[in-house]
Amino acid sequence: MINSVNLTSELVKCPSVTPDDAGTFKLIKELFKDTDFKITEVSKNGIKNLFLRWGSKNLPTFGFCGHVDVVNPGEISKWKMDPFSGKIINNEIFGRGSVDMKSAVAAFCLAALNVSKETSPIFSIVLLITSDEEGKAKDGTNAILEWMNKNNERMDYCIVGEPTCPKKLGDMIKIGRKGSLTCHFTIIGKQGHSAYPQLAINPINSSVNLIYLLTNKPLDNGSKFFEPSTLVTTSIFTKNRANNVIPQQVKVTVNIRFNDNHTGEKISAWLKKCAEKIENKTKTIIKTDIKISGEPFYSKPGYLAKLVKKSVQKYTGISSEFSTSGGTSDARFVITKCPVVEFGLVGQKMHAIDESVQVSQIVDLENIYTDILKNYFNDVNRKTKG
Repeated sequence: MINSVNLTSELVKCPSVTPDDAGTFKLIKELFKDTDFKITEVSKNGIKNLFLRWGSKNLPTFGFCGHVDVVNPGEISKWKMDPFSGKIINNEIFGRGSVDMKSAVAAFCLAALNVSKETSPIFSIVLLITSDEEGKAKDGTNAILEWMNKNNERMDYCIVGEPTCPKKLGDMIKIGRKGSLTCHFTIIGKQGHSAYPQLAINPINSSVNLIYLLTNKPLDNGSKFFEPSTLVTTSIFTKNRANNVIPQQVKVTVNIRFNDNHTGEKISAWLKKCAEKIENKTKTIIKTDIKISGEPFYSKPGYLAKLVKKSVQKYTGISSEFSTSGGTSDARFVITKCPVVEFGLVGQKMHAIDESVQVSQIVDLENIYTDILKNYFNDVNRKTKG
């Protein structure tokens, strides 16, 4: 009989580099074959997503959200073993996606399946699973939520199974995330000979001025629920290979993680204003290409957060910290539908070479998810009888 550990291993064996599901959905469909779960494939622009529901959509509904796509393993020769081996060695499963986040998908699939067999359908369980989270994330969870809204599919609470714990399973539950924005600047000057700089307009010098303007003081000092916003220069590039030529063009990329002191629109306007200031100062032309990946969100720790914390403490003995730290996740989309928190494995090895997870963590995670569903069932049952 399949369990969350060997399901994780089988999912890792699928080389599902985003946005290819690479057979993972076939495994999940097979798991729920001949069960009371209704499986719907929601596809958009060639991206496959799965939506599963047990019980009526008119009933109180608890959801789990996760992804089966993974980042590229990189240089495979640096791995100790095949990154898609899914091998279990010394009670650890090795492979890309073992931490982020095939283990959580396996855990909530088994939790949902087992609880559905043990409880009466006075509530409903839904699973949202995408193969488009690590990439552009345009046609993944967003597409499922669009389909749910069009079809009046209910979801009252949701857990996103991202790795959330810094050191030990249970030490952190995410109740929000900063917004994320990337800006590509193209700085155009005038090419010339390095011996005659007065005849050229050096875009490299302009890029230095721009970076200083953007980074010479903090964006803010944080807010009630968030750490300070950050701006990081992630690349400076020019095609110039000659040491005596001033190039015509330089490209600079910055990534900003911003808290609720800002919006993507306001940050974008500020970036354009800074670019315009450097244009006027250096007589360059600066083009901006801005992509907003998500706005900051915060989910007040109410019923859902307390429900999760209770089950986490039961199986780990740890009183979880509520946090808004870290990068973006699909929770930024789910929050538009219902209250959401994130809880999953220890994230130290996610996206790393020789990514791996302890088998015991997967078992504990399945137990925690199962306990959450049972407690939710009990709460619904009490309200129904009351």
